[in-house]
Amino acid sequence: MPSKTISLIGMPGAGKSSIGVILAKRCGLRFVDTDLDLQVRAGATLQEILERDGFRRLRQLEHEVLLAIDLEGAVIATGGSVVYSADAMRRLRAAGPVAYLRADLATLQKRVAAAPPRGIACDPELGYAAVFAERTPLYQRYADITVDADRGDAETVASRLQELLQAAEFPA
Repeated sequence: MPSKTISLIGMPGAGKSSIGVILAKRCGLRFVDTDLDLQVRAGATLQEILERDGFRRLRQLEHEVLLAIDLEGAVIATGGSVVYSADAMRRLRAAGPVAYLRADLATLQKRVAAAPPRGIACDPELGYAAVFAERTPLYQRYADITVDADRGDAETVASRLQELLQAAEFPA
């Protein structure tokens, strides 16, 4: 059983949680969703935190959670704004490979529109497309592996990601 951690990064709607659960089962690892840990710690949903305290506070809480949680032997589904925290990204990269779940803007917008409000940690003046444009280079910079998350269902993407991790000699 691999002891490395596999961290998933990407935009809201990329499928980090769905794919992460499947990948964790396939690899015999724990699954950790940092958005859920953040909500438990704050006693509020992401959307409530965003409305009450603003996007900067949501990002700060995400940063704190990522520096505090146990990363060992887990697939970590991160919040989409994790890439704004250099400290958190250093910690994730030190724990194991970071996989960017890439999806095109149209697919992401469709998925986010179909879901309940998500509490996206961004300046409310920015639209989703602007956030996508701002974050994409950060995801690319921090990724050890990139997988297209808009080609096939979650099972297919998890399988492809596992293959990419093995090909790159990361234990998955």
